[in-house]
Amino acid sequence: MTRAMGAAMRRIHVGNALSAFGLGFTVPYLYVYVAQVRGLGAMTAGFVLAVFAVAALIVLPFAGRAIVRRGPLPVLVAALVMAALGALSLGLAGGAASVLLSAAALGAGQAVMQPALATMIVDCSTAETRSRAFAVQFFLQNLGLGVGGLIGGHLVDTTRVSSFTLLFSIEAAVFLLLVALMATVRMPKAPRIEDAPERAGAGKGSWRQLLGNRAMVQLCVLGFVLFFACYGQFESGLSAYGVEAAGISTSALGTALAANTLMIVVAQFAVLRFVERRRRTRVMAAVGVIWAVAWAVAAYAGLGHGSQAMATAAFVSTYALFGLGEAMLSPTLAPLVADLAPEGMAGQYNSAFALVKQLALAVGPAVGGPLAAALPGPYVVTFLVFSLAISVLALRLGRGLTAVQDHPWAVRSRVVARGGAAAEAVAAEA
Repeated sequence: MTRAMGAAMRRIHVGNALSAFGLGFTVPYLYVYVAQVRGLGAMTAGFVLAVFAVAALIVLPFAGRAIVRRGPLPVLVAALVMAALGALSLGLAGGAASVLLSAAALGAGQAVMQPALATMIVDCSTAETRSRAFAVQFFLQNLGLGVGGLIGGHLVDTTRVSSFTLLFSIEAAVFLLLVALMATVRMPKAPRIEDAPERAGAGKGSWRQLLGNRAMVQLCVLGFVLFFACYGQFESGLSAYGVEAAGISTSALGTALAANTLMIVVAQFAVLRFVERRRRTRVMAAVGVIWAVAWAVAAYAGLGHGSQAMATAAFVSTYALFGLGEAMLSPTLAPLVADLAPEGMAGQYNSAFALVKQLALAVGPAVGGPLAAALPGPYVVTFLVFSLAISVLALRLGRGLTAVQDHPWAVRSRVVARGGAAAEAVAAEA
């Protein structure tokens, strides 16, 4: 990696941390702000959370095309400005209509940041450095979310609207600071649709090309199951299960969430070398097994006959095991999406995968929350089966990938060991 690319990557990582900080700073307190502080009621607050998801689902299909055509940096700057305006207006909004419009702007801006930043990482990294770059991104995102939520929680006061206005104003300032920082990034020239129309196509053609990529479609199906069975349950189904079936207190639930973040922070770089040396699809299959164990531990917490202390310890361990799986996925999933994308199409593929994730995060709570509260036994069994399905889907995906896509570290090692002949063979295989 050149010095210029290294400098750009450092700024991108700071951008990831700041964007996550902004998200963690306000989103946990949106419901309380709308329902109680503004006095708009639980139904309006629920609509605001739904608007976040709907806005993301609307803008992400267009974001991919814009990233491919214009590059990720201009799209990121536009998303940051939109998010800043949404955050500022949300802090000042008093009526239901203005709150919903502001939430839509904030949700749309934050949704586009993810694929834009991911594409910038792809453009500023090489095949050798990409896994580590995405591992650093995931580490900083979790750190930013945790720090943002912690600081935001100490600033808010439900008896003072001004404390929430300050909260959203600080979030807007963070996004504008990020605009200034991103303006200093010098991106390497990457192919655009205008440069290579015969490769990428345009408009609907680019989506048709993506859907014609069987490996990418399989990865999207796998990604949906991954996000549905894990992230889609964190703040809804699994927490409802813990409270209703396992008798977990709210403080213990907070401890479980902290254990998840701590596991990611501690394990991320410890597992990186292990993950880099294995086939990506086998790593994903291993994550499915780990998460199946996590759901089995959750079953013990809620359905076993141990003491309350044992149930709490088991529930906290469930979140920690999920964190271990997440740390293994971060240097695996995103680099594979980049390797499956044709030249110049990384933005389209990143946006498509972000759209799949958003769909899973929208469907997951809607399914998991009611099921966990009404039928805790079938709930944990269902998601244990989903976790095992992750392993099956991952191994099936591996059969359709090239060696370069599934096990790049081993291929690079052979190239170094054998020289030019191996390089020619790898190029032919790819």
